[in-house]
Amino acid sequence: MKRKPFLFFILFLLQAGLFAQRSVQGEIVHEQTGERIAGATVSTSISLRSVISDKNGKFLIDISDADSLLVTVTGFEIRKIYPADKKYLTISMTLLQKELEGVVVTGTMKAVRRSESPVAVEVYTPQFLKKNPSPSIFESLQNVNGVRPQLNCSVCNTGDIHINGLEGPYTMITIDGMPVVSSLASVYGLFGIPTQLIDRIEIVKGPASGLYGSEAIGGLINIITKSPGKAPLFAANLMTTNWLEHTVDIGLKIKPGKKISSLLGINYFNYQHPLDKNKDQFTDVTLQHRISVFNKLSFERKKNRVATLAARYFYEDRWGGDMRWNRMFRGSDSLYGESIYTNRVELIGNYQLPVQEKIFFSFSATSHDQDSYYGTTPYRGKQKTGFAQLIWDKQAGMSHSLLAGLAGRYNYYDDNSTATMDTLTGLNNPDNYVIPGVFLQDEWKLHTKHLLLLGLRYDHHPVHKGIFTPRLAWKWSPKERQTFRLNAGTGFRVVSLFTEEHAALTGARAVEVKESLKPERSYNVNLNYTWFKKWEQVSLNIDASAWYSHFTNQIIPDYDTDPNKIIYKNLDGYAASKGMTLNLELNKGHRFKSLIGITIQDIEKTELNDQGRKLKQQPVLTEKWSGTWALTYTIPALRLTIDYTGNIYGPMRLPLLSKTDPRPASSPVWSIQNIQFSKLLNTKLELFAGIKNLLNWTPAKNTPFIIARSHDPFDKKLEYDGNGNILATAENPYALSFDPTYVYAPNQGIRFFGGLRLTLK
Repeated sequence: MKRKPFLFFILFLLQAGLFAQRSVQGEIVHEQTGERIAGATVSTSISLRSVISDKNGKFLIDISDADSLLVTVTGFEIRKIYPADKKYLTISMTLLQKELEGVVVTGTMKAVRRSESPVAVEVYTPQFLKKNPSPSIFESLQNVNGVRPQLNCSVCNTGDIHINGLEGPYTMITIDGMPVVSSLASVYGLFGIPTQLIDRIEIVKGPASGLYGSEAIGGLINIITKSPGKAPLFAANLMTTNWLEHTVDIGLKIKPGKKISSLLGINYFNYQHPLDKNKDQFTDVTLQHRISVFNKLSFERKKNRVATLAARYFYEDRWGGDMRWNRMFRGSDSLYGESIYTNRVELIGNYQLPVQEKIFFSFSATSHDQDSYYGTTPYRGKQKTGFAQLIWDKQAGMSHSLLAGLAGRYNYYDDNSTATMDTLTGLNNPDNYVIPGVFLQDEWKLHTKHLLLLGLRYDHHPVHKGIFTPRLAWKWSPKERQTFRLNAGTGFRVVSLFTEEHAALTGARAVEVKESLKPERSYNVNLNYTWFKKWEQVSLNIDASAWYSHFTNQIIPDYDTDPNKIIYKNLDGYAASKGMTLNLELNKGHRFKSLIGITIQDIEKTELNDQGRKLKQQPVLTEKWSGTWALTYTIPALRLTIDYTGNIYGPMRLPLLSKTDPRPASSPVWSIQNIQFSKLLNTKLELFAGIKNLLNWTPAKNTPFIIARSHDPFDKKLEYDGNGNILATAENPYALSFDPTYVYAPNQGIRFFGGLRLTLK
C-alpha cells in the first residue's frame, strides 16, 4: 500500500507529459504554382528535431519544446514559421532570388553571371509579363522603367520603342541575339512573338554598336527563347476583353527524333469590332487580324555543343480610318482608311563548330513584304536582310577573356516611293549592299574587385566607308552585392527614312529631304550602381543609372518649319540626351513584391539659326520624366495573386500644324493603370481577370480633337491663297489640313479582361 502514492505520482507525470506534448501537421507548397514540394526539411528551432515532407508535401512534427519551425528545401528561400496555436499549416515556399546570379548574354555576347557582367543588363522574366497580360511584347514593355512604347500614327496605330527618350529606330531588337527585326519591321517587330516561348527579355540601355553594329545606337532588347529541353510539354494563354479583343498564345514541345527537340509556338490576335468613342468618325483602335508561328529545333551533339535552328512566319492585316470604310474603298478617295498587309519570314541559327576551341557560327535571314495604302497613297515595300557572324570565345590565362568575331550584313530594300528612285534618271534603284565587320573584345580581370572591358568594332559601308565604334566598360565591386559599372562608347546608325517614319506615308504632309543624309553618330557614357540587401523577411534591390549621349549627327523629322511638310536634313549642330533612372525592388516575405522605377531625362538638339545663334529645342514626343510600378500581393491560403501595375508620364511637346492649331502644344501628365486577379485552381490551371486603364484615360479628354479635319481627309474642301497657303474659312476656322500625326498615347479607354493559363509538364 505504501507503493500506491508513488505509482500515482509516476502516472501523473506520464499523463502530464502526454498532455504537454504538442504536434503540428501541414503541407509544403510552391508559392507560384501551388505544387506540393516533396523532400523539404522541417525542423524545430531549439531541439533541432526534424522531419522530411513526403511525396505529397505533407509533414507531422512534434513542437513541444519549440516556438518556431525552420523550413528548408533546395532552390527555395528559407522560411521561419511561428505556429502559435495552429494545428495545420500550409507553408508557401518562395523561389530563391537568383537574379543577381542569373546568366545573361546580351552585354558581352557570351554567357556570364549577371553579377559578373561589366555591362548593366536588365532582365525581365515571363512572370513579370504576366503581371499585365497583353497581346504583344510591344504593350508589355510599358511597365519597364525608361522604356516606352510610342504610337506614331493615330489611324494605323503603328509604333516603336523609346529607350531613355530616344526614338524607336535607335533600338535594336534581337531574338536569341540575332537582329531579325529590320528597319522596315521596326514598328511590327515586337508583335506576334509567342510569349509561351520566351525564357527572358534582356535590355541594355545605351549604345551597343561596338558589339552589335548599326541600329544599336540607343539600346538593345534581346528576346531569349526557351530551350526545347526545358520547356513544358504544353502551355497556353487565352485572353479576351469586353472590346472583343481575342488573344491565343500556345507553346508545344515535340520530340520528332531521338536527338531532336522541337518547340512550337503560335500567337493569334483578332480584333474586328470598330469603336468610335471620341466621336471623330474614325476608329479609336486599329482593327487587326494577326497570326505568328514560331518553331525552334534543338539538336543533341557530342560534348553538349550547341546547335539550334528556328523559323517564324508572321502575317497581319490591320486597318483603321473612317468607321464606314471597308475593303472596297482601299486606295480610293471616297472614304479614308489606312490598310496594311504584312507578310514576314524569319530564320535564325546557331552552331558550335566541332573543334576544341569555343567557336560559334550564327546567322539570321528575314524577308519582309508590305502592301499598304494610306488613304490614296500606296506603299509597297520589300526588304530582305541576311546576317552572319563567326565568334571565337577564348580564355587567355587567368586574367583575360577574349571575344573575336567576323560579321557580315546584307540588305536589300525596294519600294514604290522616292526613297529608291535615282534622282538623275528617275528610274527605280533599290538599296542592295553588304556591310562586313570585325570586332574584338577583351575582359581583363585586374583584381578580384575590378574588371575592365575593352572593345573595338570596324564596319565598312559601301557609301559611308569605314566606321569605327570603340567601347570601354569598368566594373568595381567594393563589397559583396554592391557594384559600380561605368560604360562608355560610340554608336552609329545608317538612316532609312521610309522604313522607319510612317508619318511620312500618310499623305497628309509632303516629305522633303534637303540633302544627302549621313550616318548618325553618338558618344555615350553611363554610370550604373546596384546594391542588394536581404534581411530575415525583407529584401531590397537598388539599381540606379546616370547617362549622357552626345550626337554629332542626328536625323530628326522637322514638323515645325512648314506645317505642310516633314523635312529631313543632317544636324547643323549637336543633340544630347542626358538623365538618370532609379529602380527599387522591395519584397517582404512571400506575400508582397514591388518594383518601382522613375526616369528623369533631358533630350534636346542645338542648331544654328540664320543669324548664327544657337537655338535649343526639345524633340516632339519626348517626356521630361516618367515612372512605372508593379505591386504584387499573394494570399497563399486562397492561391490568389493581386497585381497592380501602371505608368505615369510627364508633359511632352506635340506636333502642331500651325500657330492657329487649337490642340494643346504639350501633353498633360497622364497615367495608364491596371489591376489583375489570378486564381490558381491547381498545378496546371490558372484563371485571371482584371481591368486595364482603370482611370479610363485617353488623350481625347484633353483636346478638342485628335485627328485634324477627320471629316475631310482628302482636303477636298480647303481653300488656298496665291502662295498655296491654307485660308481660314467658316468651314475651316483654324486653317488646318487633314493630319493624323498628333498622337502620343493609346486612345483606348477602360476595358475588362479575363482568361486562363494552362501548363502541362
